[in-house]
Order: sequence, then C-alpha cells, then structure tokens
Amino acid sequence: MAFWTQLGLLLWKNFTYRRRQTFQLLIEVAWPLFIFFILISVRLSYPPYEQHECHFPNKAMPSAGTLPWIQGIICNANNPCFRYPTPGESPGIVGNFNASIVSRLFSDARRLLLYSQQDTSIKDVQKVLGKLRKLGNSSGLDLKLRDFLIDNETFSDFLHHNVSMPSSAVEELLDAGVNLQQV
Repeated sequence: MAFWTQLGLLLWKNFTYRRRQTFQLLIEVAWPLFIFFILISVRLSYPPYEQHECHFPNKAMPSAGTLPWIQGIICNANNPCFRYPTPGESPGIVGNFNASIVSRLFSDARRLLLYSQQDTSIKDVQKVLGKLRKLGNSSGLDLKLRDFLIDNETFSDFLHHNVSMPSSAVEELLDAGVNLQQV
C-alpha cells in the first residue's frame, strides 16, 4: 500500500470515530481551552514583576584548584544577586576572593612558611621549648633570672641607667636564683 493511501484511510477512520463519539470530542476540545483560560485569568490578575538582571559571583570548579573551589562554596553560600557585572565575569579570571578571610589565612601561612628562614620567631620558639625542658628537668633551684631574659635584652642597661644600680649589682641580680615554687 502506498503512503498516501494509508494516510487517507487513517484520517477517514479518525473522522468516523470522532463523529460517533461527540461527547468525547467536546471534552477533548473544551479541556485544553479551559486550562488556557485559567492561565489567562491568573496572568491578568497578577501582572508580571519587573526583575533586574542578576549577576552572580563566580564559583570556581574543583579543577581550578582546591582553594578557589572552597572559597566559592564558603563565600557565596547565600548566592547573592547583583545589578552590575561582578569582577569574576571576565574571561580567564578564576576567583574574585582576594579579600576573603580564607585567602588571607592561606597567604599568611604561605608567608610564614616561605620566609621562616629569615624570621627569628621559630628560633625563639625553640629557645622557649629548651628552657621549658630545662625547667621540667630541674627542681627549679638552679634557674637564674638571666634564663628568663631574651638574648641581648636591655634589662641590665635599664637597671644600670634608670635605677642607678652599679653594674656589679646588676650582674649579681641577674645571677640570682629563682625559686618557682615561691613565685
């Protein structure tokens, strides 16, 4: 059978079926019209709300790196909407989180780890730990006031110049024993 013959027979069958079932034909035509009129009435009773265009802050994907990805999650948790383009919308910019707390924390940690050779804070911590070990090993009787001072501290100069103590008395004071139980 040819295509046009099959199409003609199918349309004749559909027309005959619809003519015999008039109630079903009315329902099939009226139901979509009824729903369409409901949509029109809702649209007329509630006019559309004018919303400005939204620009959202960029959120990096995990492939951009762990830090930008975590910052995108933490810094944009509330998903704010801005009227104007954000700095991160430019192509090639991964993040606009340079002023965030997480970014400052990581930059401080990086600076501490990279420049710790020039910084004396780690050496000072090691000195304190050494003195604490000495304190734990001793009974506290062999500690001198000099052990509690930082190297090159001007405490002796302060006592010598401002209190007018002779340098021999300052040296005796610095060599004086410290009893931690009494302190």
